[in-house]
Amino acid sequence: MRRALLLTLMAMTLSLSPARAGELDRAAVDFKTPSEIAWIRNAAGTNEQAVLFGDPSKPGPYVVRIKWLPGNMSRPHFHPNDRFFVVLSGTWWMGTGETFDPERTVPAPAGSYVIHYGGKVHYDGAKNEETIIQVWGMGPATATPAEKK
Repeated sequence: MRRALLLTLMAMTLSLSPARAGELDRAAVDFKTPSEIAWIRNAAGTNEQAVLFGDPSKPGPYVVRIKWLPGNMSRPHFHPNDRFFVVLSGTWWMGTGETFDPERTVPAPAGSYVIHYGGKVHYDGAKNEETIIQVWGMGPATATPAEKK
């Protein structure tokens, strides 16, 4: 009985020991932990953005996370290139057309995959909760206003 208890305690102690990290060639595989991802708030204060790869203002591939704060939506606009999204948390609300009407938007819950096709007018954002999306595409990632007033 004592031997079984001693072996159980030793096994528990070993399982609680910190795992030893291996060496990783960062030229082969690179990563950032959540605490290493730098979020920057936009000038309007409506969202925060974290560039994970590339530079969305220049030609070439990019990956960006955008944290939309509750109650913030973009106005009708379009992008020159296709953009691909995954909703990481919250609900992303989307509408199409040149007339801004948040009541006619469609929800995309966390886990959804979304494509914004280049040259097509849309608007989107967060309604009642913070929403984080991950966007990737080919830069430059510009937006052209297209609202019909």
